[in-house]
This record gives sequence, structure tokens and C-alpha cells, in this order.
Amino acid sequence: MADSDSDYIASSGDEAGAHIVSKKSRGGKGSKKSNKPRERERWEEVQRAWDVGLEDDNIESTVAELLEAGKKRRLLKDETPLQRGIIRHLVLILDLSIAMTEKDLRPTRYLLSIRYACDFVREYFEQNPISQLAVIGMRDGLAIRISDMSGNPIYHIEQIEKLRLDDPAGSPSLQNALEMARAALFHTPSHGTREAVIIYGALWSADPGDIHDTIRSLVTDKIRVSIVGLAAQVSICKELVKRTNGGDASSYHVALNEVHFREKLLEATTPPITRSQKVSANGLLMMGFPSRIVERTASLCACHSIPSKGGYLCSRCSTKVCTLPSECPACGLTLILSTHLARSYHHLFPLRNWLEVSWTDAQKSTHCFSCHKVFPVPPKEGAANINAPAKTGHNTSVSSRYTCPDCGQHFCVDCDVFCHETLYNCPGCQSLSEETKQKTKSRGKRKKRSDTTVAATANGVENSADVMVID
Repeated sequence: MADSDSDYIASSGDEAGAHIVSKKSRGGKGSKKSNKPRERERWEEVQRAWDVGLEDDNIESTVAELLEAGKKRRLLKDETPLQRGIIRHLVLILDLSIAMTEKDLRPTRYLLSIRYACDFVREYFEQNPISQLAVIGMRDGLAIRISDMSGNPIYHIEQIEKLRLDDPAGSPSLQNALEMARAALFHTPSHGTREAVIIYGALWSADPGDIHDTIRSLVTDKIRVSIVGLAAQVSICKELVKRTNGGDASSYHVALNEVHFREKLLEATTPPITRSQKVSANGLLMMGFPSRIVERTASLCACHSIPSKGGYLCSRCSTKVCTLPSECPACGLTLILSTHLARSYHHLFPLRNWLEVSWTDAQKSTHCFSCHKVFPVPPKEGAANINAPAKTGHNTSVSSRYTCPDCGQHFCVDCDVFCHETLYNCPGCQSLSEETKQKTKSRGKRKKRSDTTVAATANGVENSADVMVID
């Protein structure tokens, strides 16, 4: 029988602090307390709208600063050039159970997940044009195949949109969905990554067997799992993510609201870092770059058996396919365009983060170098805020200016977001002459060599020359 005579020790902190209950042994000696601080959960650090102080005389500037901080927060990424798998094979698993009928996420979890799943497919193929994707659903304790492994985003979006006609029902089965995803990724080539992204809204799973056996099989097959929860943290989900990602549980998120849900889901569109030395070995991959043809009469394509007058001919066997990128149904050659390969390179060589500009250095610019947006006028000499730090408490620039470390030009926050999320190039660096660009590049290399060495060591990469290798 459990001992109910326990001494309750009330915590002196806020209500979120954990209550400590100590049990005295029969000998009268209290148990030893651990001095290790407890790791705070994500829900304990929620910042509510009414917690943000707004001064009545400066509401407009405070709101503008918060909006700018929301844009800047998406850009705070690691700029270290690490080796990543740019050829990905991913399975998107959707929860279609009765738990998705809840309305804590508007309009419902089910409808919002379908909409964000379509956004995920578009962003995934925009960031990874030479990758493949499949979609699986969980309903009535079964795993349902929604779309097969394909590189055509239109096909996946059409299949996901058809789910709007159905209603969520039954219980989810995490084990059945993982087994189906493992079967879909089993025959994928070794030069690509194997991943599974799960949108999970339930707090239970109706599994037919031991899910730990499935987790061990996923680890053996080198399949990484990322989960975005919609209700609360589930122990088996955290263990699943931790064991399939080499002990790192940072790929498991619990959505706090609609915006946070979308941000964490779209984080999975970035290719993962290659950790295994065996996988990161140099290798050659044969690809074909076919040209588009236009025929006078329609003919069947080999991939869908649909008559069409346009298409692409395989550069090896001249088999007709209708869309790219794809794999030739006859000879198995990977067919892509040169633009697809170029768009995948920005993950390997990311654009450096731009720095905040203080009021002292803001004197040389009056407008944005890219869009010519007018900047705020700097304060006069001797003003109280002339020596204020460049970075504010919301991680924004005090002067609304951001400078490129290489060319030194000043940009607004909108151009900062556009260049880092869409363009992947700096307009100031691209406008320099070749002679000036070589001088700036050599000066930037000497400055960046020490930073790259420290950052690469922190990420577990011993030699910075290995991080540029494309598998």
C-alpha cells in the first residue's frame, strides 16, 4: 500500500512551478533533492497577448515593432554550410480520427490540417524540387493511403483536397501508419533521405502490436520522424522522435495556435543535416536533363498513360513523360531540369544572416537599397537614444535597418525576409563589379573562416571541407 503520509512543500514561485512532495523513509531521513534544474516545457513559456506591455503614448511604434519581430523571427536560422540531403523521400501522415473534430484550432483541427497540408506540399516542392512525397491518413484504427510516392505537387494537393468530403472518425493507429510509411520508403534509393512527418491531434493510439518494435525497425531503416501535435505532449511521440533522430527530440512540437502550427509544420521543408559518416560519403548519381517536345498528334505518356501533345523524352531511352522531375518508367533514370538542381543548392550554401544597424551607423542611408523604402530619420547628435544598442528586446533593429556583412548595404525588414526566403541572394552583393566582388569575397572569407570553424564544431562537423560535398 502506498504511503500517504507525505510532507507537502509549497513552492514560492508562480502557479506554473512544480510542487515538490518529499517522502520520509522509516529511518526518519528525508530523500536527497536533485540540484539539477528542471527543463521547462514549451507550454510553460507561453507569452499571452495581455502580457505584452503597451504604453498609451507609444502604441503605434510598439505594434510596428512586434510585427517586425514576427517577420525577423523566421530568419534566425543557422547559416553554417552543412551537408544536407537535397534528394528527399518523405511521407506525410495526417490524423483523420475523431480527435480532429475539436474546434480549439479554427475552424476545426481537421479542416485546418488539410489546408496546412496543402501549403506544406507546395512549400516542400518549392524548397526541394527533386524530391518525392507520399501522403498517408489514420482513421478507424487503420492506415489509409491517400497518394503514392510522386514528385508532382498537383497530384498530392488534389488527393488531400478530396478529404474535405469526408468526416474524421474512429481512432488513429500510429503503428499502422508508421508500418505503411516504412513500406513506402523501403525501396527508395540510398542516396536520398527517408523521412516521415506526422500531424497528430489525438492523445491515444489504437495499435495492434508493440509499437516499440516498429520504432526499432525505423531506426534500423534510418527513417527520421518529425511530429507536430495539436493537443498536448504524448510520451510515445517524444520517444519516437528522439530515437529516430539520434537522441534529438527537437523535431517534436506541440502547436500553441494556428500561426505556431503552420510555422512548425513548414520547418520540415528544410532538408535535414546528414549525420552518418557512411551516408555522407562522396558518390555519383546519374541524372538525365531532357528537353521539352511538342507533337502534332497526342500520344500516351509512360508515367500516367494519358494522351498529351507535350512532354519530355528520356535522354537515355526516349520514353515520354509528362512532368518533371520524375523517374523514367522504362529505364529508371532520374529526369530533372537544370533549374530544379539550382534551386536545391541554397540549402547547401545559405545566405548569411543580416545584422542590425545602430543609430550611429544609420547616418549613411536614408532608404532601402533594394526597394527604396524610406527609413526613419536618425536622432540628432546628443539625443538620449543615439547610443542605444542596435538590437532591441524583440530582436529587431532599433533603426529599422539591416546590413549585409559582405557588401555593407542597408535593407528594410521586408527585403530581408524576401531575400532569405525567396531570392536566396543579396542584391547588394550581386550589383558589385567583379573586381569589387573579389575583394569583398576575400575579406569576408578571412572573417568568416574562424566563425565557420566554431559553428561547424558545435554541429558535430570536424572538417569544414566536408560540409560542401553534395551527395
